[in-house]
Amino acid sequence: MQIIVAAAENWAIGKNGDLLWHLPQDMKFFREKTTGNVVVMGRKTLDSFPGGRPLKNRTNLVLTANLEFEREGAFMVHSVDEALAWLENYDPEQIFIAGGGHIYREFLPYCDTAYVTRVHKDFEADTFFPDLDSDPQWELFSRGEELTHEELSFSFDTYKRK
Repeated sequence: MQIIVAAAENWAIGKNGDLLWHLPQDMKFFREKTTGNVVVMGRKTLDSFPGGRPLKNRTNLVLTANLEFEREGAFMVHSVDEALAWLENYDPEQIFIAGGGHIYREFLPYCDTAYVTRVHKDFEADTFFPDLDSDPQWELFSRGEELTHEELSFSFDTYKRK
């Protein structure tokens, strides 16, 4: 399984349920990586999409504690174990963990690759991704070319589990 995330230098990913920046190149990267594959997310992440609708051309798996929650075009599971059992039907290379913060932390132990759009700035936030740079189980595999958008510098980096 793989994780796909956009994180600041201090590993910040969100504040008050919103993203910290808008990077069209990151949205394009996300779309290219995940289209035709499985995306795993929490309910709040699903709700943050336009109209709260599942992502098109992907299999959307939503982890929620709410047993009554349903959303057309998405599959619901209610625990990490249930999600892992459901995902056994798919090639791990087709599975992308897409957030939010709690979902990233729960599924990180099951992933071997992390695609990190690294925004080269610290942000004030209330949601953070685990610091892969200080995690001895992970290493930076490749650092992408430095790009900019509206004065924000970023790169598409890949981390691999050792």
